[in-house]
Amino acid sequence: MIDQRRRNQCGKPGWRPSDLDVEILRLLSRGHTTDAIARRVGVSERTVRRRLRAIADELGVESSIEAVVHAVRTGLI
Repeated sequence: MIDQRRRNQCGKPGWRPSDLDVEILRLLSRGHTTDAIARRVGVSERTVRRRLRAIADELGVESSIEAVVHAVRTGLI
């Protein structure tokens, strides 16, 4: 599990990624498709896509790939 202090340092002030957000980023970083991620975490593919968009917005990046890179660099995943 991620250190809570690291979670607080990632993204906009006050934003804390949920466990689902972290798991989605972790699975995406391992090459899983949105469909595979959805099946693995038990949500719809649409929910995964929405969460990825929201995560990217919170991190101030343009894409889910940039979100993964940011998450790796900051120690979120």
